[in-house]
Amino acid sequence: MTRWLAEYAWLPDHAEPTPDVLIETDEGRITGVTPLTAGTPTAGVDVLGDAVRLPGLTLPGLANAHSHAFHRALRGRTHGGRGDFWTWRDRMYEVAARLDPDSYLALARAAYAEMALAGITCVGEFHYLHHGPDGRPYDDPNAMSAALVEAAAHAGIRLTLLDTCYLSSTVDGAPLVGPQRRFGDGDALRWADRVTAFAPENGHARVGAAIHSVRAVPAAQLATVAGWADLRGAPLHLHLSEQPAENDACRAVHGRTPTGLLAEHGVLGPNVTAVHATHPTSADLALLGESRTGVCLCPTTERDLADGIGPARRMAEAGSPLSLGSDSHAVVDLFEEARAVELDERLRTRRRGHFGLVELLDAATVAGHRSLGWTDAGRIAVGMRADLVTVRLDSARTAGVPPVGVFFAAAATDVHHVVVDGRVVVADGRHLSVDVPAELHAAVAEVSS
Repeated sequence: MTRWLAEYAWLPDHAEPTPDVLIETDEGRITGVTPLTAGTPTAGVDVLGDAVRLPGLTLPGLANAHSHAFHRALRGRTHGGRGDFWTWRDRMYEVAARLDPDSYLALARAAYAEMALAGITCVGEFHYLHHGPDGRPYDDPNAMSAALVEAAAHAGIRLTLLDTCYLSSTVDGAPLVGPQRRFGDGDALRWADRVTAFAPENGHARVGAAIHSVRAVPAAQLATVAGWADLRGAPLHLHLSEQPAENDACRAVHGRTPTGLLAEHGVLGPNVTAVHATHPTSADLALLGESRTGVCLCPTTERDLADGIGPARRMAEAGSPLSLGSDSHAVVDLFEEARAVELDERLRTRRRGHFGLVELLDAATVAGHRSLGWTDAGRIAVGMRADLVTVRLDSARTAGVPPVGVFFAAAATDVHHVVVDGRVVVADGRHLSVDVPAELHAAVAEVSS
């Protein structure tokens, strides 16, 4: 058993952090949570036995619900000049074409370790780099998936591998071309056969499914992917209405919005997460909310790619649980993603005060874990996974800030201690098994022009 004494801890159903909380963990689970009374001495381990002091604010583990690990190689290379999502995508394809299982392992290991430094204890990898650059499968058809599972193990975080079905290049079913060829399995049944054959043995990884978008999976095959996930109780994620052009093309081909098309084919539901949903109609919001389909917002990527600002408050009010993702990893900072949900809504509406702090905390923690199939994570409570993320309250950004205000003040660099499933992964702001800057430098250099 390990005992931790948190200076402050944000406990479930509390509007603000609780001071002096003793947290006990054993075999990767939280076994005790005891707020100490005002009269209980808390001066140090000589009074509280072998409890390890965690100065600052301790949060549940953060969940990054949407990641493309290889996009980390684009940071700093695609932000200047003019263009839009589609011109950025051309640069992304260049990196995608250079990766193989070994180079992807190195890049993902470094990217996931950077996430651990930022307090992320679980990531959802939206994975579609399945085959060789010419589209031919590797000897092991799931070699790239295996590389991601291994990378997460090295980095010390959990992974939901969202194996992505990607079959066509346009809404009207045009074939994959160029770098896209490595994404495809031919049809949804062959995709399902390949995914079913992949079963990670380590407990840190699970497999879910993804529909890349209505551009990439023909309407007649949407139900096959959704059915695969339903049969296994696995999470299903999909890109949705990130660009107005996607909506326009779907209307032109199918006579309805992407959300309407998904609803028609039985795709929406409580185990489904729509990523972005930046340009929904009012009818789309109703369909998503009534079906309890979640929405993963990625504000730093959406602003980097000039996608627009989605109607986050209306989504939540319609009934869609909100989660967060760093997506392209232009920034890896769940505090920034969380506060951007509120701040972007202020820009969109020219009003303040749309989301409470507990709502933002839940989006960054328990809702994200649930969207990835880890329903036993994201809260500091007995029986939950022992994920603890401690944030400094004495940095240049957080000094003088009350603990309740951390989400509007802290940055990823203020995380100084991270425990994942009871194991210390980050201590004093340093990853215990990965030299993150050095490995990122080497991995990015290998695949960048």
